[in-house]
Amino acid sequence: MSASAPVTLSREEGSHIWYTGGLLTIKAGSEHTGGQYSLVEELLPPGMSTPYHIHRNEDETFYLIEGEAEFIIEGTVQLAKAGAFLFLPRNIPHGFRVTGKHPARMLNMVNPAGLERFFIELSQPAAELVIPPSAMPDIPKMIEVAKRYNIEILGPLEHFINGSELG
Repeated sequence: MSASAPVTLSREEGSHIWYTGGLLTIKAGSEHTGGQYSLVEELLPPGMSTPYHIHRNEDETFYLIEGEAEFIIEGTVQLAKAGAFLFLPRNIPHGFRVTGKHPARMLNMVNPAGLERFFIELSQPAAELVIPPSAMPDIPKMIEVAKRYNIEILGPLEHFINGSELG
């Protein structure tokens, strides 16, 4: 499969969704890139975190534009500030949480494409281009949907810092 046409978008353009407390803008999905990769801009509130998880099908790349986040990669904490770049090959356990007092804005590129559909299944269309009102993720639904995308949810992020469960 190959991309069929060039795609050009302004900062505000893309498919906007509210996903587990953040505003995600899908800039390029499978249909734009011939399945080669997807690119999602994420605007995430302070304190927001992902579960600790493993992607079995995709490599994942993050570029932090604004704010700060702690990435936990194979149990090790890596502080990321604006300008940080992280490449996480498939099968590497990881997760992150937004730290500090301000939201984090980052680009998330995944190859091959397809993870954007996982986000869409667990989201709702954004009513406006802001971080949504506080919302707790539906963890049982997330685990169910993750299985279909060959993503293994290992548990709450804080249980896996420094390679050992703290809970």
